[in-house]
Amino acid sequence: MLQVLSSSWALLLGMCLLMVGNGLQGTLLGVRGDIEGFSTFQMSFVMSAYFIGFLGGSRMAPDLIRRVGHVRVFAALASFISAVMILYPAFANPIAWFGGRVIIGFCFSGVYVTAESWLNNAADNHNRGKALSLYMIVQMVGIVSAQGLLLVGDPSGYETFVLASVVISISFGPILLSISPTPAFDTAKRMSLRRITEISPLGVVGMFLLGGIFSAQFGMSAVYGAAAGMTLAQISAFVASFYIGALVLQFPLGWLSDRADRRILIMGVAAIGCAAALGGMMLGGHFRILLVAAFLTGGMTNPLYSLLIAHTNDYLEHDDMAAAAGGLVFINGLGAIAGPLLTGWLMGAGVFGPSGFFLFMAVLLVSLALYAAYRTTQRPAIPSEDTGTLTPMYATASPVAAEWAQEVAIEADLEEQDPPDAV
Repeated sequence: MLQVLSSSWALLLGMCLLMVGNGLQGTLLGVRGDIEGFSTFQMSFVMSAYFIGFLGGSRMAPDLIRRVGHVRVFAALASFISAVMILYPAFANPIAWFGGRVIIGFCFSGVYVTAESWLNNAADNHNRGKALSLYMIVQMVGIVSAQGLLLVGDPSGYETFVLASVVISISFGPILLSISPTPAFDTAKRMSLRRITEISPLGVVGMFLLGGIFSAQFGMSAVYGAAAGMTLAQISAFVASFYIGALVLQFPLGWLSDRADRRILIMGVAAIGCAAALGGMMLGGHFRILLVAAFLTGGMTNPLYSLLIAHTNDYLEHDDMAAAAGGLVFINGLGAIAGPLLTGWLMGAGVFGPSGFFLFMAVLLVSLALYAAYRTTQRPAIPSEDTGTLTPMYATASPVAAEWAQEVAIEADLEEQDPPDAV
């Protein structure tokens, strides 16, 4: 682990700062939208715009990189991100913010694709898994740290937006000045969505539902906090709790997944997440209970991303894993676009109000749990000793990180089948 850190610290530091800037701008807009008097439904459109841009960027960024190279794409997209961060408070209306979020989502997607390919290239077969683990940890640390920066300035002014822009600008320094060579860029061939559905119906349905759940957490948690009348410090702690839960519970659940029927585990994890969301909905007047609900909901939903990909891999040959992972990421992105819109609609309804935030996640999580239970009746379980290794991933990853994770899983499986000779 120290070897990976010493060789890739600049790239990891840059990615951490990128996640700080991205996490800060999402939460900051949720708070500022309430100050500007935007309705919950208007904010849901603004928040969904990020995922529209992100999905488009993940499809187009590889072609841009092939045409003009990593450095030019990275620098160009970085400049757009910094510019939009500054323009948010200058044009405080939902239409302008919608356009800005589309641009931000597109640019961040391209930046992630570029930086993740660099980081993967800097690793080798002996430390690729450790590099991916460090990258996952860095992602969550960045997002959690961002929530603390929300308290530095007044969200009704310019200072915090400027801070987000500065953090993003600084993040490019370590990456662009790193001595790591520019990697050759290539992506796996795509697998049709029909073929993925035939191979793993649970993987496809689960990733679509999970996209809606995660985008509600990432996009609407600050909107919920503002609508529920939380203070700025409470909103910061509430949003951070989702990601702290993801960071703490990802690896224990990953360990368990290699020793149990993954469909049963997916069902159980989704059911616990549903119970936590219902607890937040019914007991939302108690802030400490809200923190626990957020911790458990985030801690259950984020590991589901890795579980669903690993479950799909159990029915694939090694050569098809990267292509299938890319398709699952795309399906997840489609669900992510709809998540904030439906959450905003429920929160804006007179019957549910802010508690519609937790209701939306509870409905999707129980739907996933029930469908996983149904799938256990459709074909026998694969013995745990014959399943592939789960590689932890978070729902913030780009298709490049998904392919990287498959490389790690394949290497781990091959090592189990043909362990190195004892010395």
